[in-house]
Amino acid sequence: MISMPNHWGVAGFPISHSITPRLFSLVGEFIGMAQAKQIYLESSSLDELLESCSKLKGEVWLSCTSPLKHQLPELTGQVGPSGIGSVNQIRRVEGVWYGANTDGVGFVNACKYFGINPEGKILNIRGGGSAARSVAAKWAETGGLIVTSRGRRALSNGPWEEAVTESENADIGVDMDAHTGGAPPLEVAAKKQVNVSYDATTRPSDFSVVMLAAQHLEAWRSLFSPNDSERLPDLADLLSYL
Repeated sequence: MISMPNHWGVAGFPISHSITPRLFSLVGEFIGMAQAKQIYLESSSLDELLESCSKLKGEVWLSCTSPLKHQLPELTGQVGPSGIGSVNQIRRVEGVWYGANTDGVGFVNACKYFGINPEGKILNIRGGGSAARSVAAKWAETGGLIVTSRGRRALSNGPWEEAVTESENADIGVDMDAHTGGAPPLEVAAKKQVNVSYDATTRPSDFSVVMLAAQHLEAWRSLFSPNDSERLPDLADLLSYL
């Protein structure tokens, strides 16, 4: 049976630029799910988010961005490898919240979409926030190596420690501290740099949107509707619908 949410959308701040509610609708339409109400919940804290959600009846599916992600394990319990400490996808069913983190797998799948296989490749990560930790964990899990560039905070110790190297020849670089809303990233030393921030002018073919779509599909598989995993669009199809 297809799970039927009453609301789906995005939470955090800022979120006015977000295409996540549209992604929900596109995937739902593809698998024949009745459309839920699209919601944008501007929330700068867990308390604000819960206050907004208290006014919503029924099942709620949300993708969450800064500054909520590091607060959500308190709501859903620790999810994923130790050392990440963040959740970016949440689902409320009969008053109970469940969560997952898809930042890392979204980044890795976006790299694969562009022909970059993480195995044996060196990733230079600037920053140490929740998204950076998730990306580092998944990159290491898939056989990649990591060098770090300090941003607003250093990348802490975690399940990626054995993958850390001192090499100065990174294959790919990413500024995980780039502000949301399409802000340009700082330069990170690497053969190729990708940007994870997007705004209304960003094209579906740009890395940031590909990563967003990839992590959104993973959220359907792992949290929102696992029973429909085989019926979901592939990444290329979803991007073509944007």
